[in-house]
Amino acid sequence: MTTPEPRRLSSFEFVALVALAMSLVAMSIDSMLPALGVVAEELGVTSDNDRQLVLTTFFLGLTLGQLVYGPLSDATGRKRAMSLGLIVVAVGSMLCMFTRSFTVLLIGRALAGFGAAGPRIVAVAVVRDLYAGRAMARLMSIVMTAFILVPIFAPSLGQVALMFASWRAIFGGLVVVAFVVLAWFGLRQPETLAVERRRPLSPLPIARAMGEALKTRVTVGYATAAGLVFGVMVVYLGTAQQMLAEQYGLGERFPLYFAGMASSLGLASIVNARLVGRFGMRTLSGWALRVSAGLSVVFFGYALLHAGHPPLGALTGYLAVVFFCNGLIFGNFNAIGMEPVGHIAGSAAAVVGALSTLISVAIGTPIGRAYDGTVLPLVAGLAVLMSLAILVVRWADRPGPADHELGMARAA
Repeated sequence: MTTPEPRRLSSFEFVALVALAMSLVAMSIDSMLPALGVVAEELGVTSDNDRQLVLTTFFLGLTLGQLVYGPLSDATGRKRAMSLGLIVVAVGSMLCMFTRSFTVLLIGRALAGFGAAGPRIVAVAVVRDLYAGRAMARLMSIVMTAFILVPIFAPSLGQVALMFASWRAIFGGLVVVAFVVLAWFGLRQPETLAVERRRPLSPLPIARAMGEALKTRVTVGYATAAGLVFGVMVVYLGTAQQMLAEQYGLGERFPLYFAGMASSLGLASIVNARLVGRFGMRTLSGWALRVSAGLSVVFFGYALLHAGHPPLGALTGYLAVVFFCNGLIFGNFNAIGMEPVGHIAGSAAAVVGALSTLISVAIGTPIGRAYDGTVLPLVAGLAVLMSLAILVVRWADRPGPADHELGMARAA
């Protein structure tokens, strides 16, 4: 008697499910942006820049969680790891929803970030289980196109919550979304990791798998470059509410400007999905890096001429171009980094995700906390991070002895 093949989701439903699962990270961050000032005031935060810790602690939890959920998904299957992560997201968000202490809120945010690592890592691993190379890059670009709707609309939803309820309702919404994904993924998505391909959940095999990923130049190089590029987003997300809502006096109009700039990421993902098959991942992302770095150097000089307060139109135009370039980078960098390590997709996704997030938080947080009421720390940080990413990519694409030996071993 033959075992029937598991049903497969349609391409549309699969993309929608993966995008929603991955969007929990962006949703947990972006929906909070309009509320940072209110949260800081209600919970007695004294330093203005301390409100950025609401984002930083989430990123730190995300970093640690990725090291857990990757090996866990390789050992127990994608569905169990996904379910555990979603439950932890809900618990952490509920802790934030009911707390009266800023310290407890930060603990809840770290816990929610730890849980959100599950959907993020498992979603990438599921895609890698089913796709490779340019096909994976194309699918990830389509996912990013849907995924980018979250940063476009999430701040507006947070603003609506502030108008009709309170910032606590934002966390309630995150709990609801976590359970929606839990039910959808559990009921509709077939397991993509066969039992015979699973790895034991023990320290030695996990260490070997992660060690293999860390010895793969392309994987480490592109994870590092992705961390530098995402550091740009960490800086921007940490300072956007202070810079746009307060420095430029946008107030309640802040979500509209944030959405406008975020939409350039979505446009870039659409463009990348159409062009990656023709030009290749490295060509598109390489040009995007160079344009972003060069423009940031030029705009820093322009901002200096305006004492760190350039016209709002010029600033938003510059950021829109940078975010468009980032949209050409994220999906391609993930696909390139995962390509040589598909046989250990869960552990490799953990290494790539944790390394890139750790780098982005370690570098982006100090730059964000250097905010001094001008755009100069932001623009200077963007110029440096993008320039460093160019150098790292050049190193990653230079073949080394270890990569040659690894390739020969796999060919044999």
